[in-house]
Amino acid sequence: MPLPLQGLSAVVTGAGRGLGRAEALELARLGAAVVVNDYGQPGRDGSGEASTAPAERVAEEIRAAGGRAVAHTGDVSDFEAARGLVALATDTYGKLDVLVNNAGILRDRMVFSMSEDEWDSVIRVHLKGHFNTTHFASAHWRERSKASGGPVYGRVVNTSSEAFLAGSAGQPNYAAAKGGIVGLTTSTALALRKYGVTANAICPRARTRMTEDVFAGFGEPAHGELDPLAPEHVAPLVGYLASPAASRITGQLLVVHGGMVAVVDRPRVAAQFDSAKETFSYEELDGVLGPYYADRAPDETFAATEVLSLKRA
Repeated sequence: MPLPLQGLSAVVTGAGRGLGRAEALELARLGAAVVVNDYGQPGRDGSGEASTAPAERVAEEIRAAGGRAVAHTGDVSDFEAARGLVALATDTYGKLDVLVNNAGILRDRMVFSMSEDEWDSVIRVHLKGHFNTTHFASAHWRERSKASGGPVYGRVVNTSSEAFLAGSAGQPNYAAAKGGIVGLTTSTALALRKYGVTANAICPRARTRMTEDVFAGFGEPAHGELDPLAPEHVAPLVGYLASPAASRITGQLLVVHGGMVAVVDRPRVAAQFDSAKETFSYEELDGVLGPYYADRAPDETFAATEVLSLKRA
């Protein structure tokens, strides 16, 4: 039986460690030829000297297992580097079929303490980085579709976060970038569906270099047990979304962690108030919104609730 991704090629950004590495290995296991992208800076805040080692190491790991892989060590937040990344895939494998955007950094600070650079750098790597690669990949698919006169194979899997859904007090830059990625994903899904391309976003919960502080209180699993927060729990969903089996799934946001996948619905109207006149006055707004919120304590974020339940288990 052929593998699900046999004959397809994929780019995975931020694939030198953690989630990106697990995703690249899973795509290769499913038969894809992979371009492993990682800028290779040692600090999770994007600091330190860039290195080719992380990307090369994962590419070699794939080749040692019998797969096909090449390394790319450019910074995806650089427009030209992203162009080169997509070009490497098309030059090496003849085409690009799957794009998994995972690269990112953290520079945490409360909004009143955050510097302009701390804001800009996180938005640049996460949101602009997602845009850059998507721009060149989508142009590639559009040209292929025009040349063939019909739909082509294309999959985009973007990485958002529950920080955007739930809010994250010390991460206004990260939460904003991750929210922007969801907007980019749904827009991309609409723009590319006529070419046969799907685009989806995931909110993964995993213990990685970037989340070591967030999950510090959860402890390591017992000997012989797989960590419920291991990146390997996330990778199969990415592999599935990249496959032909997921052709009808597009414009979706999915939360994933150990043994759980949740489809996040679009925001719904919780309550509606209509003025008897053409427009509301201040007094009328106070009359309807005041009572509505009077007995409503700020809700606990569902992300925090889920994390606690995971800890209790």
